[in-house]
Amino acid sequence: MRIFKTKTLAKFTRQHGISDDGLVDAVERAVRGLIDADLGGQIIKQRVARPGQGKRGGFRMIIGIRSDRAIFLFAFAKNERENIDKAELMTLREIVASFLNAAEETIAQALKDGTLIEVQHGNESKGENKKDQGKDQSANQGAAGNRT
Repeated sequence: MRIFKTKTLAKFTRQHGISDDGLVDAVERAVRGLIDADLGGQIIKQRVARPGQGKRGGFRMIIGIRSDRAIFLFAFAKNERENIDKAELMTLREIVASFLNAAEETIAQALKDGTLIEVQHGNESKGENKKDQGKDQSANQGAAGNRT
């Protein structure tokens, strides 16, 4: 399964010290059926631990997911907000439908222009990881972060 994060989500994970391993773990739990909340329309909410702490007071990640792709779209700290509202969920459903149905060429272009960043996991080479991290950081300078 390929796992992606948006440019804004990548900035959020960097600011809060959330590793790609934590994101991969959230997707792997979902694949095993351990879903914290099913929001419908191929969107789930998964808990991700704060570094050095547990998941309970950590972060909530909104993920679009199907059998071959997952995309991290939005995140928030549990202590900062309870949930997303209906309007946000409707917007996220539209984004997820577009992404999950996108052709490989469209995904490749989004990776090239920095709109999406592929989450590094499994047997992927460290060289690719470093290249993507540099691109990730330069693409996000001055980015606004998560909008509510």
